[in-house]
Amino acid sequence: RIQQGKKTCAANTHNTLRAAMSNDATKKQGAYGKIKTHKESKISQICRLDEVFSAVTLLYIKPLSSNLNSPQIQETFNKPDLEFCDEILGKVSRSFAAVIRQLPAALLVDVLIFYLVLRALDTVEDDMSAFESHDIKVGHLKAFHKTALGDSTWCMDGVGEGDERRLLQEFQKCHSVFAALRPESKKVILDITERMANGMAEFVDKDLGQGTVNVKEYNRYCHFVAGLVGEGLSRLFAASGLEKSSLGKELHLSDQMGLFLQKTNIIRDYLEDYVDGRAFWPQSVWKKYSKSGDLGYFAQDGDANKAAALQCLNELVTDALELVPDCLKYLSKLECTEIYRFCAIPQVMAIATLDKCFNNPDVFTGVVKIRKGLSCKLILNTNDMTGVHSTFFSFAKGIAARANPTDPSYKRTMKACGVIQELTAQAGAAAAAGASGSRTTAICALVVSGLYLSERYLAAAVFAGLMLYLVAFPVIFGNAAAAAGGQQLQSARDMEKSKKE
Repeated sequence: RIQQGKKTCAANTHNTLRAAMSNDATKKQGAYGKIKTHKESKISQICRLDEVFSAVTLLYIKPLSSNLNSPQIQETFNKPDLEFCDEILGKVSRSFAAVIRQLPAALLVDVLIFYLVLRALDTVEDDMSAFESHDIKVGHLKAFHKTALGDSTWCMDGVGEGDERRLLQEFQKCHSVFAALRPESKKVILDITERMANGMAEFVDKDLGQGTVNVKEYNRYCHFVAGLVGEGLSRLFAASGLEKSSLGKELHLSDQMGLFLQKTNIIRDYLEDYVDGRAFWPQSVWKKYSKSGDLGYFAQDGDANKAAALQCLNELVTDALELVPDCLKYLSKLECTEIYRFCAIPQVMAIATLDKCFNNPDVFTGVVKIRKGLSCKLILNTNDMTGVHSTFFSFAKGIAARANPTDPSYKRTMKACGVIQELTAQAGAAAAAGASGSRTTAICALVVSGLYLSERYLAAAVFAGLMLYLVAFPVIFGNAAAAAGGQQLQSARDMEKSKKE
């Protein structure tokens, strides 16, 4: 009966996963790009005219400028090879490409090559079928810093898919640009690549079909694949002279920056990773909620499964939120505007993604992503600490307002959100005071978006409704929601205080 129960559980999970698989023919490794993405309707996105206006502004009015054509860069590096690196960067990571290109000329190519080298290494790690054995794969990983960065003719074929495969096939062009970097930058990239590869090799032989064993191992994996990236970037910032030399020694804060981003991705990519048979949700967390003892339990249909899945999800989101204070502390140490923007934009995207994932059952049936318009709005508001703080305040407040008192991690969630709100309260208050101005801007965006879409009938049709949405509804319901959220947060604090007494 036990075996039959497990088979039934596996069959239910399999059926759910088949339903979640999309028909996207995009060539990506593993399940990436093949699991359906949960998107809001176009009408829903258009109705957020402040986001539409932000998208138009970022695309056409005030885009992030690229410094790649600066004389300093063009005179230092081989032009065709640099053009390949820039092109492939845009293919393998559209989200990071723009924030890398806007970096100062003294740092831009160093970070660009650092990213491509690690992306190539990650492609080797992620390919689950190209190597005949784990030993062969481990050998390639451990030798990567010597082969890829030590041999100007090195390349690799038959590994990865799509643009990632092409990156490895034409890696000589990346090596050409790498070889022309400052010695200090090459030293950092070599060191981080070697340490990351050794960390990846450690996990190749582990059975990750059911996730990592515990939170300690979860954190260790995140350190290798993301925390070390944070350390490497801090060292590159310092070596460029654009930031204080002491920043290169902020190892703990740099590590936390990387962990926050990586944990957000792991939380969001539950289904993709499970389908790939290489998951990272820690068993010490999810086994508290899975009645079947299988990580796929959360992907099955049923009210009991859904309730347990959301409780598990919320605990992991809370675990990530607890990293925010260190991330904000790191950002406060940055002095260069472009570096600040480069570091802050992924962080605000991460908190927005956690807000989207929190208590959201869609995580277990596909991939949830924040709206593109919201992404543009966040980018435009990420130029200084005030803008970043207001973003973190807003999302922490939103998560706290939706937290369920019956959730096992409720108190921990409220505490994490409370700490974030306390750290960012001043900016949050300023943002609230400027809400009416934001609504006015959004109303102006109506005209811009109508012209941009060249659909006057659509702009006219939604004008009245959006006027109500932007002006009346926030006043009527926004204040009530804010009051409810504040009462909920205060209630949690009073409970904690009473407990201590």
